[in-house]
Amino acid sequence: MYLADSRSAAPAVAPDTRPGRRPAVPGTVLALGAVSLITDISSEMVTAVLPLYVVAALGLSPLGFGLLDGINNGVGALVRLAGGHLADRGGQRHKVVAGLGYGLSAVCKPLFLFAHGLPVISAVLAVDRTGKGLRTAPRDAMISLATRPEHRGRAFGVHRAMDTTGALLGPLVAFAVLRAAVDGYDAVFAVSGCIAALGVLVLVLFVPRRVTPKAALDSTTAPEAVGAARGGSGPTLRDSLALLRRPGLRRLTLCAALLGLTTVSDSFLYLLLQREMQVPAHMFPLLPLGTAAVFLLLAIPLGTSADRIGRGRLFLAGHGILLLGYGLLLSPVRGAPVAVTVAVLVLHGAFYAATDGVLAAATAGAVPAEHQGAGQALVGTGQAVARFLCSLAFGAAWSLWGGRSALAVTAVALAVSAVVAWAVLRTTGETPGETTGGAV
Repeated sequence: MYLADSRSAAPAVAPDTRPGRRPAVPGTVLALGAVSLITDISSEMVTAVLPLYVVAALGLSPLGFGLLDGINNGVGALVRLAGGHLADRGGQRHKVVAGLGYGLSAVCKPLFLFAHGLPVISAVLAVDRTGKGLRTAPRDAMISLATRPEHRGRAFGVHRAMDTTGALLGPLVAFAVLRAAVDGYDAVFAVSGCIAALGVLVLVLFVPRRVTPKAALDSTTAPEAVGAARGGSGPTLRDSLALLRRPGLRRLTLCAALLGLTTVSDSFLYLLLQREMQVPAHMFPLLPLGTAAVFLLLAIPLGTSADRIGRGRLFLAGHGILLLGYGLLLSPVRGAPVAVTVAVLVLHGAFYAATDGVLAAATAGAVPAEHQGAGQALVGTGQAVARFLCSLAFGAAWSLWGGRSALAVTAVALAVSAVVAWAVLRTTGETPGETTGGAV
């Protein structure tokens, strides 16, 4: 696992650039991928059953679920900026801040056993998402720092593939527990807590405390930037917020937020599929498997492609794929519900493969090494806040107009947002071969 790290410890050694030879994925990326895999099994166990649990078992309305789903997407955004900034301070505290986030989420999983009303569930979910908000930016910063700039798309693709393996296994475990246990939901929450604790243990034992920036091997990197990334007090909060003065990062944050405003959350999409295609209730936890399987298959090849054709272009193309999924779900085709369901899930998974890790890689190319945590947090926060607002608006629209009408309005808004985002990112002058300055 640490072979790549041990080789990168000697800056004098040039990377292997022989034709047809792919660079080794850094050991730090693989270790963080293992942590994410285990943690995602735990998280997706809860995510897979939560929509049906609160709507069917607890009898919440779509508006009430919209509030919960908004918390799921939005509360983490309130602490993501703090997590990214704290990780950059004090000479790379990325592992410490990430560990705090993973630990907080692990503690919350068993608390769902005692959450039987909207206020309590909301509180537990808010704390759980606070942990996710703390860990996301430091984790992505470590991946960025451990990888050479021209290979970040592939590195994030590898990480997201491992992460998605957990997302694929989580619903399967939840399905098995629901089928085997008498008190199925409580058993899911208990098992989820145990798995989350294992993820924290892997982080402590196998992720290095400090990450030497691979950008340090690049002659174009400013010496003061490398020094700041290796140690020192780090940037101030004002320095972190001032990153938005960078045109590339500002455009990227704007586009991520704009498209997030028109992206229906996974949970709502699965609920629509379940109702429109008459999916049996006991099969509901399996719906995320389609998304996860396609994400797993496409994350690495699309991440590698993003390094060649441009990350901003692939990010926009991914939202075009999502729009096709919305259109298919809204189509009058009802004679083949299984085929429609599978097709929508395939498009949904392709959307994530083309956007999730690709956005993080584009962000890494838009900020210097000493600001990686804050840069990832700024873009992630913009997207998360937008998705929080979308969840609230979509839940309200569903309650007023019905699910199909709400999705139709969202699809039109997504099409308009994609055109605007294309116009904004076009001003970066991105060319297919750019991977550092043109990563956006």
